[in-house]
Amino acid sequence: MIDKLSHDRLATLVPELLLTGQLIDRSGMAHLIAAFGREGMGEVAIEEWMAASPVYTGRMREALGIDGDGVADMIKCLQLDIGAPPQFMDFRYRIDDEYHGSFVLDHCGALLDVEPMGDEYVTTMCHTIEDPTFDATAIATNRRARIRPVHRPPRRPVDRAPHCEWTITIEPDRDELPLPEVTEPMLATRAATIALTPIDPDAADGLVDYRGPVVDDLAFGEWSSTALVRIIEEVMLQHQLLSLGFLASVRRRTDHAAADDILDKQLIGIAGIASERVAAAVLGSRSDAAALVDALNLNPVFGPAQYTGVRAELVGDDVQVRIPNASAAVADGGWMRLLVSGRLGSLQSAATAIDPTWVVGESVEVGDATVVRIGRGEPQRESGEVAIVRFSAGSSFTFTDRGPSRPLPLTVV
Repeated sequence: MIDKLSHDRLATLVPELLLTGQLIDRSGMAHLIAAFGREGMGEVAIEEWMAASPVYTGRMREALGIDGDGVADMIKCLQLDIGAPPQFMDFRYRIDDEYHGSFVLDHCGALLDVEPMGDEYVTTMCHTIEDPTFDATAIATNRRARIRPVHRPPRRPVDRAPHCEWTITIEPDRDELPLPEVTEPMLATRAATIALTPIDPDAADGLVDYRGPVVDDLAFGEWSSTALVRIIEEVMLQHQLLSLGFLASVRRRTDHAAADDILDKQLIGIAGIASERVAAAVLGSRSDAAALVDALNLNPVFGPAQYTGVRAELVGDDVQVRIPNASAAVADGGWMRLLVSGRLGSLQSAATAIDPTWVVGESVEVGDATVVRIGRGEPQRESGEVAIVRFSAGSSFTFTDRGPSRPLPLTVV
């Protein structure tokens, strides 16, 4: 399905999926607070991001030829990270020299979501969580890299802008940071090594790698279609890796049954919001069966196809979803395992986002797959899990066209 999209729609889809990846935490954290409190929520957030980000950052570096070890290379990786979706998390970068730079957040959507909860929650996010997770992301580029705050929230005064400022430094005589202990199991997952669509190095319709200068804003329309397909697949895989890190961390704190309940709530919430945003961005206002097929096939929680094997298709007036029972995703034990075990709430939330009269039926075993039929029925109410995600401004955030990419100015100090 992805490779059937026009170039313009591919370019539109990339920032949408970067944002839905960031919203995974908006979907999961409320349930963590209920189960483990604010401190437990913070611990899970740290462990999930430290588990996943070094792995998916390494994958993106390899896919796009980001082969250096300096500040510019770190910035390139952050620009394609679900932890830093463009505009919603509006990073503004500066490079002083190869190994020194900084960034500010002119707008931090995550901060604006959390500030109404009070300073304790802001400190948990901006201090307790950010310190170790920024370093975990940085070491995928250079083990001697450090990201340290100049100022950060809680904001004093309350309208302080930019919202925060951080330095990036790499010193040759500094000790290397070790790979986080929680990252090791993630490197052994199928997600860490799954092969995705190769980029055609001879494509003539745009960029095929990110080996040139770092730019201040990525204009995704300047990339080739084949590169955009690969970026989309990698971003979908970032969703999967983050969810696996989330599950592993939750399981350290409770039994497997309770952990699966929390994981399922996370999946239901993000599946509905992702379906809604993907449909609005690239499918228009259609709500017919063909639109539902496209929305499910483009929903990042059910992809990438090489990893999950999930495929939605038209069957008469209905939609049929086939979920392989022995995919790499099921073997890794994350979201797809819930679906093949009969937990279909995420399919319903994704379908409801297209039209409330799409109703998920029972699953049946057909050969080596679980098959689910979705047909018309009585209107379904939006789930409470999706409603929770709507508390984030990211659920309704609108991207703006900032024009073509421009090289990031280099200020030598």
